[in-house]
Amino acid sequence: METESASRQEIRFMRLPEVLALSGKSRSSIYAAIKKGEFPAPVKLSTRSSAWIRSEIAAWAESRVKASRVEKR
Repeated sequence: METESASRQEIRFMRLPEVLALSGKSRSSIYAAIKKGEFPAPVKLSTRSSAWIRSEIAAWAESRVKASRVEKR
């Protein structure tokens, strides 16, 4: 039986410049998409610091690829 900590996936935080590079979106479009619920929201790390969870950004990117590859019928 796995322990709780062993079963959890490692969490890696990404700062905004890395999110911008990975997503290909601008800063303003990222925040607009967050407001609409269309992009993962950042996690507050401290009073003046936020970051995104890498696995959530990767899942968002994968969903965009899948959506663009759907055959139109």
